[in-house]
Amino acid sequence: MFRAFLQEQSNPEVFYRSLARDTIALVGAHEPIQGRLVVDVGAGEHQFAEEFQKAGARYLPVDRDHRILTELPQRGIQGLGERLPLPDGCADIVMSSNVAEHVRTPGVLGDELVRIARPGGLIFLAYTSWASPWGGHETSPWHWFGGDYAARRYARRRGRPPKNRYGDNMFATSVAGGLRWAQNQPDAWLVDAFPRYHPDWAAGVLSVPGAREVATWNLTMLLRRR
Repeated sequence: MFRAFLQEQSNPEVFYRSLARDTIALVGAHEPIQGRLVVDVGAGEHQFAEEFQKAGARYLPVDRDHRILTELPQRGIQGLGERLPLPDGCADIVMSSNVAEHVRTPGVLGDELVRIARPGGLIFLAYTSWASPWGGHETSPWHWFGGDYAARRYARRRGRPPKNRYGDNMFATSVAGGLRWAQNQPDAWLVDAFPRYHPDWAAGVLSVPGAREVATWNLTMLLRRR
């Protein structure tokens, strides 16, 4: 996955195809996908729709941007992740990949993912830590000197503002905050948590406060609805 990540900018098809297949493998290790309703909150890349449909899922994308939904091979629902227009307990699998760092209240987003999962359903949540080398996305690693500074530097160098603008559509998330939310979630329990782009032997970094904020890069958590 890390090798695929290095191609995100130069060859996004390779990266997002690999990311979608990896997501299916991670979810499938805990919950059957064939015939299950999968709600993808913050669906932006067509590879996820295509790969989940190939796996036999009933895939339902949800995104705030109607234009993104029109480009997907599957009809979706327009809505905010923090206020999903879906009933309680409607989905077998609920997922959100690399969206939490783009909302002001990631805990509210997480609560909504849990709410729409059926009892016993699986929740998959992955996001980029702000303190990681890629926390500022295309403005990285200058975000370490402040999100506003990184955005101004990007605009000076590229002649245009960055797509991901700190304080507007990109916010400072933390590994500690995500784990704390999951461990204190009253309506679900944490099944697994790990740094997504790392080899298995590096999972122990999550147990090291401070260092995990930089080294985890992308935190992935799987929860089960009570």
